[in-house]
Order: sequence, then C-alpha cells, then structure tokens
Amino acid sequence: MYIYLGGDAAVEDSRIVGLFDLDNTSWSHLTRKFLSRAQREGLVKSAAEDIPRTFVLCTDQTVILTQPSTAALARRLEYQERI
Repeated sequence: MYIYLGGDAAVEDSRIVGLFDLDNTSWSHLTRKFLSRAQREGLVKSAAEDIPRTFVLCTDQTVILTQPSTAALARRLEYQERI
C-alpha cells in the first residue's frame, strides 16, 4: 500500500523507516548533521508547499519533507494496515 505524504508524493508503506517531527528532532546536532548530509547528497525531497513539519526517512535513505504532522501520517499508516 502507498501512503500519501502531500503535494505529489506518495511512498510505499514498507519503505518507511520512520516519521520524525522536525520541531522536536532538529534540536539534536546529530539530526541536523544527518539532514545536512542528506541535503548535500541530493537525498532530500520536499512534498511540502509551506514550512515542513515532518520528515519521512525511507529505506533507500531518501528524506521526504512533508506538511502533515507525524500524528496524521501515523493515523494514515494505521488506517492502511486495517484495510
């Protein structure tokens, strides 16, 4: 199944490693370092039309910036599992 991340982005749920809130995780220097490296390597994609609230880490190390909150994306994943 695919989960809609916003904009024109959808990802297969089995490829999702984690959903991370940018406000909470960006405090860590390790997260900032990881996101900077991913940006330099061209692995960051944006599905947000405005300021992103969440980043989704995929198995291929792609980072997708999204507008929906981690809670909203988690609910979408749970709903997909019930179907």
